[in-house]
Amino acid sequence: MKKLLLLVAVATFGFSNLNAQGDIKFGVKAGANLATLNGDLEDLKSKLSFHIGGVVEIPLTEKFSFQPELLYSSQGAELDEGLGFGGVSFNAKYKLDYVNVPLMAKYYVIDNLGVEFGPLVGFLVSAKFDDETDEEDIKDNFKSIDFGLAAGASYKLDFGLNFGLRYNLGLADINDVDGSDAKINNGVFQVSVGYMF
Repeated sequence: MKKLLLLVAVATFGFSNLNAQGDIKFGVKAGANLATLNGDLEDLKSKLSFHIGGVVEIPLTEKFSFQPELLYSSQGAELDEGLGFGGVSFNAKYKLDYVNVPLMAKYYVIDNLGVEFGPLVGFLVSAKFDDETDEEDIKDNFKSIDFGLAAGASYKLDFGLNFGLRYNLGLADINDVDGSDAKINNGVFQVSVGYMF
């Protein structure tokens, strides 16, 4: 984690030297995730969760910016088990928590409205399976690093408040169960509200 923070700091410093105007902005963002696990798992549905973290926007030209982010993102999926013992319905959850580092290229189509695209690296913090009666640690069943692509759009108001919509497509197979050839990928829709200082 210390190496990751150092890398983001060095990248920010390096790009700041390219930007003579000093227009670098720092901000925070938070919002809702609609996450699922794609691939060979069955009977899954999306899980509503959250993300929160920091953003740096580094203008390179009038229309183009580099935007690294550091986000805590709660992901996973829900497994609809239907009716359990005694006819009581219940539902289980895969809870996968990541520290994600999206490295976004942002292009302003018009004033204040930008489209974003870039790679994303995720570091698994915890993984649990919760069936409403017990919560089991399943971190060893998943790879510690995820990789994917993120794409979306954002709109910022002149006083700093901004809104974003993004989809994170997991490209890496995160299944790490010995002897299993099932392929599992993260997929996350995100709706964010943020503020640039």
